[in-house]
Amino acid sequence: MPVNYARRLTAPGRSSDANAHLGYMLAFVAGAINAGGFLAVQRYTSHMTGVVSAMADDLVLGAHALVLTGLGMLLAFMAGAACTAIMVNFGRRRALHSIYALPLMLEALLLLCFGLLGGRLAPAGALPISATVMLLSFIMGLQNALITKLSHAEIRTTHITGIVTDIGIELGKMMYWNRTAPAPVQGNRQRLAVLSMLASCFFVGGIAGAFGFSHLGYVATVPLALALMTLAITPLLDDAKSIATKKQ
Repeated sequence: MPVNYARRLTAPGRSSDANAHLGYMLAFVAGAINAGGFLAVQRYTSHMTGVVSAMADDLVLGAHALVLTGLGMLLAFMAGAACTAIMVNFGRRRALHSIYALPLMLEALLLLCFGLLGGRLAPAGALPISATVMLLSFIMGLQNALITKLSHAEIRTTHITGIVTDIGIELGKMMYWNRTAPAPVQGNRQRLAVLSMLASCFFVGGIAGAFGFSHLGYVATVPLALALMTLAITPLLDDAKSIATKKQ
């Protein structure tokens, strides 16, 4: 990944193009974790709508242990989002280059630990399924809050319900008849292209994640972690150089 490209995707100064490109990558990662992680822990961890609905079902059916698991997932997702908010505001207060790279690096490190240690610890019972689910939920909350903050809530990557809804809205605008309308209704083709690409990246990431987990197990997350790490390392090094220069 070229250094200038990586720096542009994580720079404090944002552009719609940079937001979209970062969104594509993170949507792929989210799709891979969600679909692949399901094969490992039998739970989807990227969207909380299904988690809350499952909690309601489990409560009615008397599966109280599963209700607690769902509550843990919900709290872990919220904790991940809160962690991103803390790191982003920390970076803004100190005018760091790595405002958005910090959460990305944390996500990469957590994924790396999950990929390298999960397969070894799970068979021995040292890594309960519930703990794995919480970790993945935390990672997804971390990522979703990051893309939400840097794009001002225009892009989401960990679930596609909103994306598909917005695609439908744009298609509806494009199909609207404007024969007598004083203000023509027009679809935003550029936005439609971005939304379609986000949904496609999530789907392709799901295929890659499911394939990787079914053939490689936990270690399938290591390439995802390394990709995020490569993306985040440039602004972190920029900050390290700035700090070293100030101390001289």
